[in-house]
Amino acid sequence: MTDLAEEKILVLDFGSQYAQLIARRIREQNVYAAIVRHDITAERVRELAPRGLVLSGGPASVRGEESPRCDPDLFQLSIPILGICYGMQLVCQSLGGAVESGRSREYGRAECRILQENDLLRGLPGAFQVWMSHGDQVTSISDDFVALAATGNCPLAAVRHRKRPLYGLQFHPEVTHTPVGGAILHNFVREICGCRGTWRLEDFAEQVTEDIRRRVGEDRVICGLSGGVDSAVVAALLSRAIGDRAACILVDNGLLRQGEAESVIREFTTHFRTDLHVVRAEERFLDALRGVVNPQEKRRIIGHVFVDCFSEAASQIPRARFLAQGTLYPDVIESGGLRDGPAATIKLHHNVGGLPEDIRFELLEPLRDLFKDEVRQVGLQLGLPEEIVWRHPFPGPGLAVRCLGEVTKERLEILRRADAIVIEEIREAGWYQKTAQAFAVLLPVQSVGVMGDARTYEDVVAVRAVDTEDFMTADWSRLPYDLHSRIATRIINEVSGVNRVVYDISSKPPATIEWE
Repeated sequence: MTDLAEEKILVLDFGSQYAQLIARRIREQNVYAAIVRHDITAERVRELAPRGLVLSGGPASVRGEESPRCDPDLFQLSIPILGICYGMQLVCQSLGGAVESGRSREYGRAECRILQENDLLRGLPGAFQVWMSHGDQVTSISDDFVALAATGNCPLAAVRHRKRPLYGLQFHPEVTHTPVGGAILHNFVREICGCRGTWRLEDFAEQVTEDIRRRVGEDRVICGLSGGVDSAVVAALLSRAIGDRAACILVDNGLLRQGEAESVIREFTTHFRTDLHVVRAEERFLDALRGVVNPQEKRRIIGHVFVDCFSEAASQIPRARFLAQGTLYPDVIESGGLRDGPAATIKLHHNVGGLPEDIRFELLEPLRDLFKDEVRQVGLQLGLPEEIVWRHPFPGPGLAVRCLGEVTKERLEILRRADAIVIEEIREAGWYQKTAQAFAVLLPVQSVGVMGDARTYEDVVAVRAVDTEDFMTADWSRLPYDLHSRIATRIINEVSGVNRVVYDISSKPPATIEWE
């Protein structure tokens, strides 16, 4: 684990969908939080010397024999512990309490009432709204614990140990549906754990810059630019640390958004001092994709051609010893790439596990301890323009997986123009930063239409816009009707070959954000 802060909180991950959100909310208190395995040993915790521990929720039942447990010696440490949902049940059960399946399960909002004045809930109103998500609940506690709060269906919504700094919450303080959650986490992190709040992103760029200089020495670093914010921030950090000894490679595969390649080239030749290498490979990619309609096959082909193009360009750069990537903290977590991180590998992320064996560089991942919102803040601090910093995420295979069916130059141009209209109108309406991701999709179907006095049979474009914090779940954005109207009218009028526009109102799950 990178030592980025003199004071930190460890979040023990029991499989909760909210584990990353807990860490982010703690960082909002200006305290560094790291996610670790649920079975991390007490000895390892002593080595890491955190100010406090948070036991996350999880999908399992603590009553199951195979359910995840933590090292019981953790409860003997003098470190404050906050158990949330499953974490609370585990704390109480481990220390003499009972957990049973609730007679009335709670999912959603509930009103919580404070039963006893205490340091965890200090400063809160007597009753407040919380977010519940549980089937099991603590039904009894040992004499060493005291009840702090209750809801109508949960008499033990918050508890604390009488003598040790052990606390439990049945509800989730980390979600926005618990409005007082930030105050509760503040009380735990700043008051109970005694953290002073010395974690500052302003210090991060300076610290990482020095780390890069020290590690790289007089060698050179290669950085792949994609047009996205992550690789752009990495390149900006490298420029700040080692100047033109950072060699950036942009593979222009013909699958980028409108004006994206030009924007990246402009920024990293005029603003930042990088040695930029642009590989013009549109025809190479399109030739490889000719006739291919299967989305997984598209991804495989694009990845293979990209590696070939990148390797060829990298081989021409002398003294290149390091390869820099825009790997983020969620990527590392989900790939099982942390020494003390979650035990299960959720997915193999392309930035973590997808390096070809024949690219023999030492890996440099300066953003691997940051979440996406923190990366954006660092980008602004480094002077990147908002156009790049707030750019919506873009899939690695680019427009190829938004061009359903065969990928051709002509179809890509239709999609690129339609997508540009979507973004222009959303920006103009002030919705760009309100949505997490918005784009157009060109469908492999045509529909009948009428333009003037002529009957048409042309392409259909789907518009997709979603709201999400973590991209693991997402809901479709409720854009204003007049905005929908302007988008559809412009696409049909300005993009030759399109006569129908539809809006995707599917949430994730069950749908995915991208169509392929």
